[in-house]
Amino acid sequence: METVRLGRTGVEVPRIALGTWGHGGPKMVGKHPVGWSGYDSEAARAALVLAFDRGLTHWDTADVYGDGRAERSIGSLWGSLPRAQLFLASKVGWDPGGYGHYYHPDQIRRQLERSLVNLQTEYLDLYYLHHCDFGPNNEYLDGAVEQLRRFRDEGKIRFIGLSDWKSEKVVEYADRVDPDVVQPYRNVVDDSWEASGLRAWVDENDAGVAFFSPLKHGLLLGRYQEPPTLGDGDHRNRIPGFRDPDQLAHFRACRQAVEARFPSLPHPVLSCLTGALLADAATGCVILGLRQPHHVEAAALVGSLLTQEDADWVQSLYRGEA
Repeated sequence: METVRLGRTGVEVPRIALGTWGHGGPKMVGKHPVGWSGYDSEAARAALVLAFDRGLTHWDTADVYGDGRAERSIGSLWGSLPRAQLFLASKVGWDPGGYGHYYHPDQIRRQLERSLVNLQTEYLDLYYLHHCDFGPNNEYLDGAVEQLRRFRDEGKIRFIGLSDWKSEKVVEYADRVDPDVVQPYRNVVDDSWEASGLRAWVDENDAGVAFFSPLKHGLLLGRYQEPPTLGDGDHRNRIPGFRDPDQLAHFRACRQAVEARFPSLPHPVLSCLTGALLADAATGCVILGLRQPHHVEAAALVGSLLTQEDADWVQSLYRGEA
């Protein structure tokens, strides 16, 4: 597994990080599905153990994944895996507690303490603000940042991160948060990494970057012959592409084109969907959701950068421009 310096953290991490959103299982928030169906606790645990054996030692989780289930699954492993050899990241922000808004300082502290208990660790290597909703007038931003800096001073976290579905939001708040690592949503179809100015901010500030949902939740792999039946509590029910036969057919055609152009690459589609994002991210890694051992086996073989020419071709292909 290739590694990269995660910006000014100075830490060398694998180019592929292990994401555990799916380890939380299905979940509803009100009427909205926000989890993943198909969760198998034993398979997920086996995937974590195998990941360590294969050198995938950067693990990404959050307090709200299964209301702590994903964190607890990780924390149960320290009898067999060495905590000190893992770069462990978690997030805070989506659970408002009883405060009526996100990022109340007391709720942030409560959630960090809960995460440390769930993960059975004394510290987190990286702690993200999970989103950029800091109130109508950003009135909760300074308090949230102050809390994370205090946690760092207390030795409970090593580095501060900032995440959001929109790169534009991350850029908007980056100077005030001054994160060591940013985590934006990015794949070859949905990509504002450069246009938003986030790439320039990362380069200028020597920040690390971890791209999440690089497969568009599996949609870009081109494996669906027809719209899948997904269980209750699965957030993919809210994504139109999973119900669109034309999109599914397009991504199947993309898969065939990639396999024809890159027959020597291991898992050509996975290699290209990740390698295209790494091509222009000197301090970057890609988070893959790995819930099954066979997911880990595939992920352990990818993570190499594409040339910019090949990355441009892959992006054009998937966007229907090739």
